Amino acid sequence: MTKAERLMTVVSTKGQVILPKSIRQHRHWDPGTRLVVEETPEGVLLKAAPAFAPTQPDDVYGSLPYQGPPKTLEEMEASIAAEAKRRHARD
Repeated sequence: MTKAERLMTVVSTKGQVILPKSIRQHRHWDPGTRLVVEETPEGVLLKAAPAFAPTQPDDVYGSLPYQGPPKTLEEMEASIAAEAKRRHARD
């Protein structure tokens, strides 16, 4: 689709709008894709909604408290490698 190409759609009695197939395909917006609708001075902007809400470290820090002595970096890396190996083995 070229930038100069103008596509048209109609608002239904239920307020629904069908996006042209070429736009949906270009954006990879499959059925069920959640869109963010934003009012702008130029019109309405549609963007794919993020899969997860943005978070900050403070939002999740301490959500899984650990009881016990601190782990070394080597112990943490060994645990991560063991879990990755376990998950890969079940594929």
